[in-house]
Amino acid sequence: MKYRRLTTEELAELETEFIRFLVSNTVTGDDWEKIKKEDPKKAEGLIEIFSDIVFDKTISKIEYLEMKTPKDLKIFRCNKDDIELMGLKIEGESDLDLTADISSEEMMVKLQSSDAKLQLYSANKKYKNENREQELFQMMQWGSLISDGKLFHLLRTLKK
Repeated sequence: MKYRRLTTEELAELETEFIRFLVSNTVTGDDWEKIKKEDPKKAEGLIEIFSDIVFDKTISKIEYLEMKTPKDLKIFRCNKDDIELMGLKIEGESDLDLTADISSEEMMVKLQSSDAKLQLYSANKKYKNENREQELFQMMQWGSLISDGKLFHLLRTLKK
C-alpha cells in the first residue's frame, strides 16, 4: 500500500466512486457482498487499491499546503520538482495565536500590544528521493492542510 487505507467515514463519503471502481473491476454489488463474507482479505485489498487511487488523485492536484501552530505559519508551494516555503514566526511574548480564527485587524492589535516581532522567512528544497506524492502525503499526516495559496503570495509580496 502506497499511502493508508481510507477510514470507514471517508469510504462512506466516496461510496459512489467506490461503486464505480468496483464496477470497472467487474465486481457487481452481489459479488462485493460475497467477497466481503467469503474472502475478507480480498475485500480489504480492493479497498486498499481504491484508497491509493483516491490519494494519488488528490495529492497530484495539490498546489499549496499550510501548517499552522500558535506561533508559526508555514505555507508551502508544491511544485513538480521542489517545494517552496514562506513562513511567518512570532518571536517574543504575545497572546497572538496564528491558529485562532480572528481578523487581520485583531491580529495587528494583539501584536502591537506586545513586545513580539514578526519574522518572515523562506526556503526551497527538492523532494526527498524525488517522490513528491509521498512527501506531500507525509506532510498532510503531520497536520498540513490543503490551501488556496493566497497566504503564500501575500507573504512572498511582503518578503520583497
